[in-house]
Amino acid sequence: MDGIDLYYFPPSPPCRAVLLFLRVLGLTVNLKSLNIVNGDQMKPEFLKLNPQHTIPTLVDHDYVLWESRAILKYLEDQYDKEHKYIPNDPKLAAKVDQLLYFDIGTLYQSLMNYYVPVLLHGEKPNDEQADKVKEALKLLNTLLENSQWVAGPQMTIADFSIIATVSTADAVGFNIKDFPRVSEWYEKMKKTLQPYGYEEVNQKGADLFTQLFHSKIKNKQ
Repeated sequence: MDGIDLYYFPPSPPCRAVLLFLRVLGLTVNLKSLNIVNGDQMKPEFLKLNPQHTIPTLVDHDYVLWESRAILKYLEDQYDKEHKYIPNDPKLAAKVDQLLYFDIGTLYQSLMNYYVPVLLHGEKPNDEQADKVKEALKLLNTLLENSQWVAGPQMTIADFSIIATVSTADAVGFNIKDFPRVSEWYEKMKKTLQPYGYEEVNQKGADLFTQLFHSKIKNKQ
């Protein structure tokens, strides 16, 4: 294998988090788009790489890795010579892990519980699940009250993971302005990432997500 391959689905929030970080690091990758709606991830050639059949999946020469947050950490450790996006201080680094776990276990999980039944099973949006997303956003708002970035005084890989989640919540109709600190951080992240192609890499994928989500709702009406 030559270089880095990334197997991804453009609307996927975890894929967008990795794509954004790759842009910031200035790494050139071979993008391998998989349409998971059509089941591309279940094809034998992909299952040989990733028997868990999840995206994103990174192939760096002969090294294969999946789970977006693990990929973010690997890319930071392997390719960021200045190690800017994970603090050297063990306590601050642990905060980064804490926020990554908060994202996958609380924020993104609540959002998945809201949108997956709509996208994959044709169900109507569930108000109870929507409330859980709002509760998670409210908690993120609290975490940001005394912090410039999600995990402390500097931008970290946790910010990349969480902006992909927050932009997806925005895409499916949650009003981020209801959470002032989240909204302030969200706008700052977009501005910070603009020179790295934020619109192309993340917003375009979020817009595709919006189209998919609302097409399912429309078909249900």
